[in-house]
Amino acid sequence: MLIDTHSHLNFEPFENDLDEVIGRCVGEDIWAINAGSQYETSKKAVEIAEKNKTMFAGVGLHPIHARDDFNVEDFRNLAKSKKVVAIGEIGLDRYKDYGQFINRQKEIFVQQLDLAKELNSPVIIHCRMAHQEMIEILAGYKLPGVIHCFTGTQEEAKKYLDMGFYLGINGIMYKFDLKKVIGKTPLERILIETDSPYLTPLPALSLAKEGRNEPIFVKYIGQEIAKIKNISFEEVAIATTQNAKNLFKI
Repeated sequence: MLIDTHSHLNFEPFENDLDEVIGRCVGEDIWAINAGSQYETSKKAVEIAEKNKTMFAGVGLHPIHARDDFNVEDFRNLAKSKKVVAIGEIGLDRYKDYGQFINRQKEIFVQQLDLAKELNSPVIIHCRMAHQEMIEILAGYKLPGVIHCFTGTQEEAKKYLDMGFYLGINGIMYKFDLKKVIGKTPLERILIETDSPYLTPLPALSLAKEGRNEPIFVKYIGQEIAKIKNISFEEVAIATTQNAKNLFKI
C-alpha cells in the first residue's frame, strides 16, 4: 500500500467523478489525506473521510486565503471528527501578491499552530518563498508535522529536519531540482504526496484526465525517490507508509 499524504479530492475538479477516483484508490490500495484550504473545503474533506475508510482529512485555512474571515472555533469543531488527522494546510506564502498581507497570514498561522498544540495534532505546513520566517515561527513550537511540497534549500531542509519535521515530496520535483535534498534526507523523514489535482508527475501525464493529478499517481513519486536514492521502490513504499502512519496516527 501507499499513502498520499496530501491531496485535494475535496476540490471542485473532482466533484463530478469523486466516487470513481476513490474507487481507483481502493483498487490500488492507496490511502489519502485530503487537506482543507478554507472552511468549506475542510468540511468537505471531513465528509469524504467519514464516508471512506481509506480517506482522512486535514482542516485549516491556507495562507492565500488569509484575507477571508477566520473563526478558529469553526476549525476546532471540524477537528472533533475522528477522521481528522492534522491541522492543515496552513502556513505562509509570499508568492506574487500574497506577500502584501503576510502579517495577516502570520496572525492566522499562529492561531492555527496554537490550535494544533491544544489538540495535540500534527500540522501540514505550506511554505512558499518564506522559509526563514517559517523556521523562526516554528522554532517557538514543538509540533510534529510535514513541510508539504518542499522546495527549499539543503540548509533549510536540515533546519526543518532538526525540528523533527518530515519533508513532503511530490511532482514539484519535476520543476525544481530536489535531487540533492532528497538524496540527503533520511528515508525515515520523507512523506510522498500528490497535491492532486495539481503537480501531475511527468510519467502520469499521458494517463491523467485533462492533466489532472490523482492519488493513484503517488506511486510515480515513490519510484523517482527510489531512483534518486538507488534503492528499491518497495523500500520507499514501506518506509513512507510507516512514516505517514507514525505522524498522523492512522
